[in-house]
Amino acid sequence: MTTATQNLALPLPPGYFARRNLSDWLFALFVAVGAGVVLALYSAHMDGYEQAILIGAVPALVALAWFWRPVRQLTLAVAALSLLAIWLYQAGSGPELARAEQAFLLKYFLSSQSAILWMCMLFFMATAFYWVGLLSRAHGDGFEKLGSRLTWVAITLALVGSLVRWFESYLIGADVGHIPVSNLYEVFVLFSWLTAVYYLYYEDQYQTRRMGAFVMLVVSAAVGFLLWYTVVREAHQIQPLVPALQSWWMKLHVPANFIGYGTFALAAMVAFAYLIKQQAGETRWHKLTPIWLLGVALCFVPIAFRVRVVAEAGGSYWLGYAAVSVLITLGILLGRRRIAERLPAPEVLDDVMYKSIAVGFAFFTIATVLGALWAAEAWGGYWSWDPKETWALIVWLNYAAWLHMRLMKGLRGTVAAWWALAGLAVTTFAFLGVNMFLSGLHSYGTL
Repeated sequence: MTTATQNLALPLPPGYFARRNLSDWLFALFVAVGAGVVLALYSAHMDGYEQAILIGAVPALVALAWFWRPVRQLTLAVAALSLLAIWLYQAGSGPELARAEQAFLLKYFLSSQSAILWMCMLFFMATAFYWVGLLSRAHGDGFEKLGSRLTWVAITLALVGSLVRWFESYLIGADVGHIPVSNLYEVFVLFSWLTAVYYLYYEDQYQTRRMGAFVMLVVSAAVGFLLWYTVVREAHQIQPLVPALQSWWMKLHVPANFIGYGTFALAAMVAFAYLIKQQAGETRWHKLTPIWLLGVALCFVPIAFRVRVVAEAGGSYWLGYAAVSVLITLGILLGRRRIAERLPAPEVLDDVMYKSIAVGFAFFTIATVLGALWAAEAWGGYWSWDPKETWALIVWLNYAAWLHMRLMKGLRGTVAAWWALAGLAVTTFAFLGVNMFLSGLHSYGTL
């Protein structure tokens, strides 16, 4: 037998669908049946675009769950808890919003506000366990594993809270009901769980939990803002949409936008970890600039908010927030050598940073195009140099330049990490600073 004949006799690898097992197909059937039930019950209340999005979501979710199996468990858990919450809202004459204060499970666990508050607490706990695990000389892996588990539970409750909030908005009134991505409260929930999900994916792919302590810092910072926004501004109250937001474009633009924001933030925190690993042995204060800058960044927002809300009851909250930020910075400064020893190799950190920015840039580009189409519908023009639009363009150009230098000039290491960290400052201002300090057509999102 010739070599050519032998090569022809080699078995070919199974195809994509041939690799699917019974559980894969059962999950696909579950998603398809669920979408079919929704269409049968509510298609009369959906326009053509919404029906198309629902139908398109079926193969997208199935493909995602086949690609990364934890999505399957997450989907089933979220579906079960959300349906349980909806069932608990049922009363003798139909669903009633008052049941949120009457049913035990709704009041303390499954109403939108209860689930989101649990999300906040669990994200804080997860961050703490990740840090204990990173700094611990014994049982560190166990603490980090617990942090990972708590993060998964927090994500589950964030999604349950968002879906139940969607249902609650329709209980208030058919003209009030809307997808929960319309204001800062809702998008901060979106940002928190999206960033956490993307981190868990990289955690699984690289088989290391050592990055979690850094990534969860930015998630906890978002949760800290969310709690203030809830308590002081009562932003958790469901409000009708302003005219500019009454568009199906919002349902596409905002999630795509925040996938970008979340992955950019993840890349920045991984870049910060990279710089600590590179400079852990330094004793000269000017060589420890990344740590000092983290302290400045963590303290800037609370100080800015303290100035703006000095007359509000929650103004002192930001002083406490700043104090915690200082303690975190000092802890990292003092424990930097121990932290650097336990962090993944610089090559891993660099690769995660690159992949996060690449994914974020793709989705941010899509979001920018969708935003232009939305602007044309709402305001009669694709671009108006509104402050939000201008800063979104600055964010896009920043990461476009980063990727260009990476792919064309081989940008790596310290310079790339510094650039990614600086990108977080630009992204934060586009995300939050514009709402704080500038006004324009997006004034409905001002603080």
